[in-house]
Amino acid sequence: MKTPRLVAAALCAALLAFALPAGSRADDFSKEQRSAIEKIVHDYLLSHPEILPQAMSELEKRQAAADSVKQKAAVQKYSDLLFNSPDQVTLGNPKGNVTLVEFFDYNCPYCKHAMSDMLTLLKSDANLKVVLKEFPVLGQGSEEAARVAVAVRMQDKSGKKYLEFHKKLLGSRGRADGAHALAVAKEVGVDMTRLQKDLKSPEVEKTLNQDLDLAKALGMNGTPSYVVGNEVVVGAIGLDGLKTKINESRCGKASC
Repeated sequence: MKTPRLVAAALCAALLAFALPAGSRADDFSKEQRSAIEKIVHDYLLSHPEILPQAMSELEKRQAAADSVKQKAAVQKYSDLLFNSPDQVTLGNPKGNVTLVEFFDYNCPYCKHAMSDMLTLLKSDANLKVVLKEFPVLGQGSEEAARVAVAVRMQDKSGKKYLEFHKKLLGSRGRADGAHALAVAKEVGVDMTRLQKDLKSPEVEKTLNQDLDLAKALGMNGTPSYVVGNEVVVGAIGLDGLKTKINESRCGKASC
């Protein structure tokens, strides 16, 4: 949460920038001139505190718009790794006209709820391609579980066995870690001898690093996070929210 002091500082900086003549920069002015301008802005904010919420809202709106531009550029730059990496899990229609990429953590409670949204979309949308990417950001247990998940995917190119594993582990109670993930893998019938061998392979490290680097490049800071078409969505937005994003990507409207 932003403190009032940080908010005021951000607003002062923004208002100071707006107060400068077009084409001017702060370092174009002397120390005395900058101090005078800062005092005017400071005094105005104290005299009219009612503008703070409105100004903060506008500041956040502009920041969100700037972030969106950067994210769309990153989606385009890394589109091949995002949508067609040989190291990813692909579900649904591999030739679907819209791709939904989900970054998740096995210990994220919001991801547990979001899983049902993803499964519903897979059943109801025959033209949807779904890509799952590991994003273990909630501690060592999450990373251990993600490593096992990558190894499960390595012996199941169809994604069917992986999806069974994914549903059981993400839907189970308790904290996910390596031991828990191995138990689930055994339960769903994975070749455990091969799994132990694959866990030591460079492909596991490569896949996790690739997914983490992608999430960082896209500005993701939480789970679940999505890429729908060329748009990055951070946070669980629910089934209706995902449907809206998918339709906007597919036909430019909330409902096709």
